[in-house]
Amino acid sequence: MVALTELQAILDRIGAEMVAAPDRGLVADYIPELAHVSDRHFAMAVATADGQCLTTGDAETAFSIQSVSKVFTLAIALGRLGDQLFTRVGREPSGLAFNSVVQLESENGIPRNPFINAGALVVTDAILHGHKPREVLGEILRFLREAAGEDDIHINKAVAAPEAAHGHRNLALAHFMAAHGNLRNPPDLTCGTYFHQCAIEMTTRQLAMAGRFLMGAPGAARLVSPARVRRINALMMTCGHYDGSGEFAYRVGLPGKSGVGGGILAIAPGRASIAVWSPGLNVQGNSQLGTLAIERLVRAMGWSVFG
Repeated sequence: MVALTELQAILDRIGAEMVAAPDRGLVADYIPELAHVSDRHFAMAVATADGQCLTTGDAETAFSIQSVSKVFTLAIALGRLGDQLFTRVGREPSGLAFNSVVQLESENGIPRNPFINAGALVVTDAILHGHKPREVLGEILRFLREAAGEDDIHINKAVAAPEAAHGHRNLALAHFMAAHGNLRNPPDLTCGTYFHQCAIEMTTRQLAMAGRFLMGAPGAARLVSPARVRRINALMMTCGHYDGSGEFAYRVGLPGKSGVGGGILAIAPGRASIAVWSPGLNVQGNSQLGTLAIERLVRAMGWSVFG
């Protein structure tokens, strides 16, 4: 087992390499508030099973977790509905862009998996059914705060508002699913809740701590049962990086979920919860340097699930 001092040295080395990297990808400028975030930011945090959390870079700077939030809403939905959820959303990789309409049309309004935008809208719609948006958003925040062990986790309304104003494609996805009977709430209500969910802000350290239930940390079963943790990790491995999921599995070999805010949550089962933040994205909408940093960490630590 690697000593914490050695792990910290590895993190610091990777952090220095990422800060010096010339090609940083492009920030998500189609979301107004994200367009102003500097691509110079980089942070990584590794939370271990015993509650230790080692960091490098801007690990105490809050950022918009965006689609990383889908992991936590999926956990809530599975806790409430179990496998019944999968009558409305599939479990297969999409192979298409995260906001594609094409596949949804050919598959009669059933999204391919819970991590593409259409699938995440179904998950949000499922936990919203019978509740008010503020109740659902409060439940998501409580889940995250308990998972991270901190209360200072909030929704940035300055991010959520312009997302709602510019979220035409997500509204189109919601209306299309409603036309196929796969939405229980009005599309505007589901999308509004989804936009606020994606606007949750966390630090990289908080995100790593919040992911510990997925690595099987002590006491994790209070939040999510081990059986559901296995299912979530499986979906993160196969679908968590959209049409770049195969590439991430090949290069990194861990379950992971990305967000267009530049965050990635990756899980080394039984070993660590890893969070990284670098706002510049690759062509698939995943953090360019974040992917590279996790790849180097996993290689140094021998943490790939494939050995």
